[in-house]
Amino acid sequence: MLESLLALNALPKIGPVRIRRLLDAFGSADAVLRNPKDTLMQVDGIGPELATILSDWESHTDPTGELRELNERGLSIITPDDPEFPPALRESYDAPILLYVWGKVEARDRHAVGVVGTRRCSIYGKNSTKKLSYQLAHAGFTVLSGLARGIDTTAHEAALAAGGRTIAVIGSGLAKVFPAENLGLAERIADGNGAVVSEFPLHTSPDKKTFPQRNRIVAAWSRALIVTESPLWSGSLITANLAGEYGRPVYAVPGPIDKPMSAGCNRLIRDGATLLTDGTELLDDLGGLALGTPEPSTSPTQQQPDNRPALEGDEQTVFDSLGDDEAGIDQLIERTGLPAATVTATLLKLEIKRLVRPLPGFRYTKRQ
Repeated sequence: MLESLLALNALPKIGPVRIRRLLDAFGSADAVLRNPKDTLMQVDGIGPELATILSDWESHTDPTGELRELNERGLSIITPDDPEFPPALRESYDAPILLYVWGKVEARDRHAVGVVGTRRCSIYGKNSTKKLSYQLAHAGFTVLSGLARGIDTTAHEAALAAGGRTIAVIGSGLAKVFPAENLGLAERIADGNGAVVSEFPLHTSPDKKTFPQRNRIVAAWSRALIVTESPLWSGSLITANLAGEYGRPVYAVPGPIDKPMSAGCNRLIRDGATLLTDGTELLDDLGGLALGTPEPSTSPTQQQPDNRPALEGDEQTVFDSLGDDEAGIDQLIERTGLPAATVTATLLKLEIKRLVRPLPGFRYTKRQ
């Protein structure tokens, strides 16, 4: 059965909507592949060309070899019949008939919030994405994005920094992770922190068709979708439109009216998206999680004399290094001796705890 599904999924020009019609008509993937052209053509949307492709499926794909390589790579497949398949995605009319999974999709990943935006993000867009994604992941939501450069990468990184889960839905096969520079990030996600998923056969290369297909999965899977920065021509607006069609609430981060990178978000807000400036606003709207949220790291009795939360490790080091004045990231790296990535991630944690305040020019100061 699984090999037959792999074969159907790999065939050109058919797609999940027509495949679902075929499955409904014949009862199983095995039955679809056994039927002759004339019978296949009786299904709505299956003309002579597609019937020929279906009847000649063995010349298009090698499901046995695909399954063997999938097992060799330690990957898995989930279908809409599996309990871990996201219910919201399963219910969409154009849901994928299967997902290749690197890592693990868990039941709690149904509580996912999509975070998307432009590949050519500004510092403002990156900082907004870090803040919101960190807050959502820390609250127990899975951060869902597309592993692309820019906003997507930032969203995944912030979720990992928060110790939360993140799912990367990619527009290529898992044997061709794109962009290549994010392979290390993909490995970190798959290593117990979420999953990298794709509906495409392992060696599918990304192209102009695969990315919109990827975007629909992000939109359908998400309980809500956030666009943190987008010009008017960004694919993230396509994702936002799809989310609206699926009935998902769409949020957008406002930006300066004279910056092209914010024009898409500002238009979304004008057209009815909810303006978002802090993750707590979205958490209030969603009403919390059925699975609960992580316990605070400190209890009310573990407070410092000045009533701020007790800190330890890198958080204490970075907080103390700020002194009584403002300081730039380079200064903090020099003062603490910590790697740049550790300093920036720790500053984000301190900002979420409302202990530090960001200033223009990558400078920070303690909140009074």
